[in-house]
Amino acid sequence: MLTAKRSYVVTCTRSARMFSGYKAMSKSLRDCYRLLNVQESCNPEKVKEAYLKLVKLHHPDSGSGADPGKFMQVKEAYKAVVKHLAEKKAESEREDDEEEQFKHIAPQHRQYLSFEGIGAGTPSQREKQYRKFRMNRATDQVLDYRKQKLQHQELENTMMVKDVQQSKKIKITQAVERLVEDLIQESMAKGEFDNLSGKGKPLQKFSQYPYIDPMTHNLNRILIENGYQPEWIVQQKEIKQTIEKLRNDMVAYRRKLGESLTLHNQKQWNLKCEQFRHDIKQLNKMVDRFNLVVPLLNRQMLHFNPDKELAIILKKYDVFLEASKATSEVMEKSAEGDGTSVHAKNSLFAWIKFFLK
Repeated sequence: MLTAKRSYVVTCTRSARMFSGYKAMSKSLRDCYRLLNVQESCNPEKVKEAYLKLVKLHHPDSGSGADPGKFMQVKEAYKAVVKHLAEKKAESEREDDEEEQFKHIAPQHRQYLSFEGIGAGTPSQREKQYRKFRMNRATDQVLDYRKQKLQHQELENTMMVKDVQQSKKIKITQAVERLVEDLIQESMAKGEFDNLSGKGKPLQKFSQYPYIDPMTHNLNRILIENGYQPEWIVQQKEIKQTIEKLRNDMVAYRRKLGESLTLHNQKQWNLKCEQFRHDIKQLNKMVDRFNLVVPLLNRQMLHFNPDKELAIILKKYDVFLEASKATSEVMEKSAEGDGTSVHAKNSLFAWIKFFLK
């Protein structure tokens, strides 16, 4: 009850000050606002902009628009408006200070009316609902805390179990290694390794690469034996197989068209060459991907030139054509005599040897 009375007194006092401090704006002050061409609720920046604009217009040194009387009126109006705005600002700040000063007088009353927006009805009913809400919220917070604590303990127990399992695995592995080592030493003591062919000789396992790490060598050997190959090795093998297949296909297609090309066969060969250039373009993209993953700079590959590849293919076809002609000559002269056939066979072997190069 006492709190309500204090709040009522503060409210009445503030209202009285507000009405007592309010003064109707005088006619001269309104004329000043009208002269500056600004609103009564404007800010000081707007007033200053309007004042500078009018001063520049009516200044005695401004030229055709000079008006000393108007200039003095604008100056006096600006002073009056600035003073009025300063008074309004000071009064507003004073009211805010008073509100902050009397805010602590009725804190229970405001808290009693707010209740965080919970509940409906009379203040007593809202207070009961708010107490029930706080109790439920506290219960939920306790349950959440216990749940998080249990989850944390479960996570710690899981990690401990994993650590124990890992340590057991390590112990088992070390025990197996010691057992194997003991069995090897026992067999060596019994002389079971005396019948080996390399007894007493150093191992030649790393003679090809004397500076390589033995562990790295063993790991690479195990990976290779189990079918694992690095990505760049697989891509390099694929590129070599692809270019070889393209070359052989082009040579076979040229052989299929025959020695002398007709107009139709020439068109077919040109189409095949265009397809070959397209395939070489796709192969060069594979080369780009290979160069990005290859670990050694000296293992990188250059792009294939389709014109140079076609020249190599035609050269191979010419060699094959000459070898086939030599073979036919040998077959024709084989019936004439042994001496001639021997000479032709030597010539045939020479052409075959040149073709294989």
